[in-house]
Amino acid sequence: MRGSDQGVVFSDERQNNILRIVREAGSASIENLAERFQVTPQTIRRSVNRLCAMGLLRRVHGGVAPPASSQNIAYETRQVLNPEAKRVIAQSVTRFIPDGASLFIGLGTTPEFVAHALSERKDLRVFTNSLNVAAALARNPEIEITLAGGTYRRHDRDIIGEPAAVFYARFKADFAIFGVGGLDEDGMLLDFNSGEVEARSAMVSGCRSSILVADASKFGRNATVRGGHLRDIDHLFTDAPVPAAFCQVVADAGVQIHVAPTIVTRAA
Repeated sequence: MRGSDQGVVFSDERQNNILRIVREAGSASIENLAERFQVTPQTIRRSVNRLCAMGLLRRVHGGVAPPASSQNIAYETRQVLNPEAKRVIAQSVTRFIPDGASLFIGLGTTPEFVAHALSERKDLRVFTNSLNVAAALARNPEIEITLAGGTYRRHDRDIIGEPAAVFYARFKADFAIFGVGGLDEDGMLLDFNSGEVEARSAMVSGCRSSILVADASKFGRNATVRGGHLRDIDHLFTDAPVPAAFCQVVADAGVQIHVAPTIVTRAA
């Protein structure tokens, strides 16, 4: 092994690839890793155990995830992670939202995908604390956009914390659409910044129907700030069936699950 932390490189190529896959996806199951590398689950567990012993990964139910972190992946990196999953989720949400609706749309890359998918719709009124969302919708004159004011977070192009919470508290919207840093097995919604949680809580409080958009990698992904529970959410849009470890907590929460259909690309 050479290097350290995010730059660590192993002589064992499988360990390098496991690290890359888990960091990009947010988590991975032992079974999926074994299938991907065409080895037994026991072989994968040995590699995973070595990585966990060095603090580079941590075990979660049925799989492995990056170590707990107070920092999210850079926004530009997140924009290119799991794009097809985010795209099908966004299209599914767009079919669910009627013309003429009022919307809170929060920060994050999946809500940004939703905004792009909604950009051709008619007579929408959108309230957002994300400049990325506003930019995605700005070319359509039939969409009215109201932006939160406050201190601009340059790298994420958004406004968070008390200014965003006060902004959302001034309005009542038909739907609130938002993402999350991770979903814990106890149903808690997790994030990387208390200001993000504060803004999201105000969105949920001020809407008639709340919509969480989260691709499959968010299940079991760790973050350090607690911010609500699945039982606070009306609808969860995702791209794959809920993992077995989450089925009971999802059922108990009463959240309605929408699994987006996979897009099939046909050759010309």
